[in-house]
Amino acid sequence: MNDNLSERLRFLRRVVERELHHLRYSSGSVFGSPMTRERAAKLGEDEALAERVEAYTSRFCRLQDTTGDKLLPLWLRALGEKTGAVVDNLDRAEKLGVLASADQWLTIRQIRNQMIHEYIESAEVLADALNTAHDYEETLIAFANAMLADVQRRGI
Repeated sequence: MNDNLSERLRFLRRVVERELHHLRYSSGSVFGSPMTRERAAKLGEDEALAERVEAYTSRFCRLQDTTGDKLLPLWLRALGEKTGAVVDNLDRAEKLGVLASADQWLTIRQIRNQMIHEYIESAEVLADALNTAHDYEETLIAFANAMLADVQRRGI
């Protein structure tokens, strides 16, 4: 492995660790009480809640993007694995035991898109997407942590 790849992995490790911390913080501030349709409908009036939801959404999406689009291909390259399309990389991660399910990851990606694009039109869609994201949050965190642990264990 060349020094550039190693340095990039160390950089992404620091970024992902920070993103994990921030996501956990935002999750606690948004889901301290249930995210209901009624609560989501109040986002236009409750600026503090709107900011917390925006931070959670942004942090969830950022962690998924960083983990799946940046860390995963780099980690695969560091292992000497061939990288390809996102679906192929996810399948490889599943086979290597760091991702529970590539299909589940794609479901999480759809939820991410809902949170970003559809929240303005429907409080019900937003509440559902947020709650589903929250349900999958540990899957996302476990995937990131599994790759980080592997990098550390290998001393990469």
